[in-house]
Amino acid sequence: MLNEVKPYRGENDPRHVGFYRRFIKNFSKISLPLSKLLQKDVDFKFDRPCELKNRLTSAPILQAPNWELPFELMCNSALGAVLGQRVGKPVHVIAYASRTMDLAQLNYTTTEKELLTIVFVLDKFHSYLLGSKIIVFSDHATLRFLLKKLDAKPRLIRWMLLLQEFNIEIKDKKSVENSIVDHLSQIERDAYLR
Repeated sequence: MLNEVKPYRGENDPRHVGFYRRFIKNFSKISLPLSKLLQKDVDFKFDRPCELKNRLTSAPILQAPNWELPFELMCNSALGAVLGQRVGKPVHVIAYASRTMDLAQLNYTTTEKELLTIVFVLDKFHSYLLGSKIIVFSDHATLRFLLKKLDAKPRLIRWMLLLQEFNIEIKDKKSVENSIVDHLSQIERDAYLR
């Protein structure tokens, strides 16, 4: 039980659940039952006081889009992404997207997986993003340069042509800074392994 609570609470990286602190009223009070589970010899009962998971997945955590602001996509190569907008410093989450890869996609290179994620998310949020400025944060630096490559694989060329439909700027973001979306892929990977 202890090993399941630590990553959820963000013990290894406190930004995981803590990132959502500004979206959840009384966050500290609500997260207290999870903190108590880290103590020795504590019995766990999932009851009303353990509502953080429900709060993280219910409507108040998501924001409506502001059509005057650029959209931000935080992506990783595990087909996980967060669509948000920045108001001041914090990113306000608008939607999440993720799916599992098929067997062929699992064999793609990291660059191909990263580009696959972007194509997947652009398709998923097409109605939000078409005609808007989009800033894509990726933890794979070579992705920016791929768009200028003339001798890429046919699959990559098709994907690059799809990207040209949008007003996209790709920015590098280390995995540490891109922890929101990396945490989503970890949750999915853990669920798949069980």
